[in-house]
Amino acid sequence: MTMDVIYLNDDMCGAWDDYVDHHPDGSFYHLSGWRQVIDRTFSHPSYFCCVLELGAIIAVLPLVHVKSRLFGNTLVSTPFCIQGGILANNLQAHQLLLDSAISLAQELGVDYVEFKPGLAVNERPELSKQEDTNVIFGCQLPSQSQDILATIKKKQRAVIRQSLANQLSYQIEHDVDNVYRIYSYSVRNLGSPVFSKALFKNLLLAFPKQCEILTVFHDDKAVSSVMSFYYRQRVIPHFGGGLFAARALKSNDFMYYQLMCHSVEQGYDYFDFGRSKIGSGAYQYKKHWGMTAEPADNQYYLHRANVLPKVNVNNPKYALAIKVWKKLPLPLSQLIGPKLSQYLG
Repeated sequence: MTMDVIYLNDDMCGAWDDYVDHHPDGSFYHLSGWRQVIDRTFSHPSYFCCVLELGAIIAVLPLVHVKSRLFGNTLVSTPFCIQGGILANNLQAHQLLLDSAISLAQELGVDYVEFKPGLAVNERPELSKQEDTNVIFGCQLPSQSQDILATIKKKQRAVIRQSLANQLSYQIEHDVDNVYRIYSYSVRNLGSPVFSKALFKNLLLAFPKQCEILTVFHDDKAVSSVMSFYYRQRVIPHFGGGLFAARALKSNDFMYYQLMCHSVEQGYDYFDFGRSKIGSGAYQYKKHWGMTAEPADNQYYLHRANVLPKVNVNNPKYALAIKVWKKLPLPLSQLIGPKLSQYLG
């Protein structure tokens, strides 16, 4: 049967999302709403590709063109996300999308195409992979929130119990001010440029039923906050952080524990703790929870580039910039950060 590769249009969003919903490897980061979020926030050209057979979608690949003088010229699926690679019903449709992405890369003259995790890209000589660099942590949640502590490693369980004695409270919010301020502080301290507040607002607009903010308070002051996504029985804490006081209060530990409890009460049964680079601080923190770590490495088609990209905080060429960034006043980092982070797909 004839298969055609076309780009997503507004009339097809429902069919696209229905396909993602029913594909065993479909993730929140494959949904069509990301095209709206990226367009409204960054204005990067989107090429959400799909394969049609007899008028029905049988494969999808959300691609976005991210181009800058500083960080390069790339096609990414899906940028600013931890997943979003190829989903397909069969090998032929899979190869059609891969060939389409390579053709588009050649047409646009990009340095490389970055395929985020989705359905594993089949081995082909033109593809490269950064082996054993990232993992995704996660765990099944019990059916009752009172049983969650027993599933956590002993040392981390003790930390959570300490946090429960620190007079902390939390609430579910629908305003981005607290989470944006706290997240900005956290990423500034890590030496990374923050995204714009518009991204947080546009995520709430595009995914009103799947996007939620949980904020932790101490003495009526917000000290930790996280924006999470809910999809197919999973809760995915995506943008989270804490202020200076969070370390002593253990409010981040309290936050993730309460998020687990809240999610179970809402009927979700899996906690997706997201991707971390092996050996990083985030990696070590998540290991303490005792969660399973699954490989989550990206694959690349190198077009004009000769080596795999290293646009991350571990690249020595960014060491001085990171050192300087950590010392910026928070308002200045919030002003400059979005001008840089929009190209860090």
